[in-house]
Amino acid sequence: MPELPEVEVTRRRLESALVGKMVTQVLRRVAKLRLPVSAELTEILPGMTIRGIERRGKYLLFDCCKGWLLIHLGMTGFLRLISSGTPPGKHDHVDFIFNDDHLLRYHDPRKFGIITWFTGDPLQHPLLAEIGPEPLTAAFDGSYLYAAAKKRKVSVKQLLMNSSVVAGVGNIYANEALFRARILPSRAAETLTPLECTDLAGIICKVLEKSISEGGKSCVAEETVAYYPQTFSVYGRGGKLCYVCGDSLDEIKLGSRSTVFCSNCQK
Repeated sequence: MPELPEVEVTRRRLESALVGKMVTQVLRRVAKLRLPVSAELTEILPGMTIRGIERRGKYLLFDCCKGWLLIHLGMTGFLRLISSGTPPGKHDHVDFIFNDDHLLRYHDPRKFGIITWFTGDPLQHPLLAEIGPEPLTAAFDGSYLYAAAKKRKVSVKQLLMNSSVVAGVGNIYANEALFRARILPSRAAETLTPLECTDLAGIICKVLEKSISEGGKSCVAEETVAYYPQTFSVYGRGGKLCYVCGDSLDEIKLGSRSTVFCSNCQK
């Protein structure tokens, strides 16, 4: 699933390409993704200009002057900015065509994404209103994390993946941050000390910032979001050797998600 860094890289790429451009046509090939894709989009959006593109957690928010287009990429979705007239493939579900002969195409094999329209304050939309603080802002620090973890018996990793606690930290970066903080993912959140929370909050920010930086430098032909090449310390490496101590990395399920860690380095 695209997580905060992949979505932020997408936002930056699309912002530089689409702000100031006008939508001329919307082609809808499916009636429903995770939620219905309103047929009204084909009538509402043409003639509107993209004024800005923001991000909230894993959601992209397109400011269309008279309202907001909200897009969530789900498990397998990504957006491609390509030439108008490019034939669609099997899993290409929605096209947004612009006045510069380009189109933004939404591709999603599993159809778990969301494309919806909202005319009020987008941060008050039901999908966004309960999302926690952005990890790359001053609102997220050790004191906040300690207060959020206190009296919670859920595992530390599940706490970090709870979007109402912190926005956008998914499975990949929760694994990586906990390894670098030397904290076992399965530990009860309530056992974290204030110092551990301060260290973990800072490491989460560094892990996310590094990934955004790497993604911004990568060249991915046509695709505006992808799992660009990275070297992970633990994610996807279950059974392989720990880069720090040389022991074999363990892999378990936490909250139905694959969780990789080093039982020697993490406590």
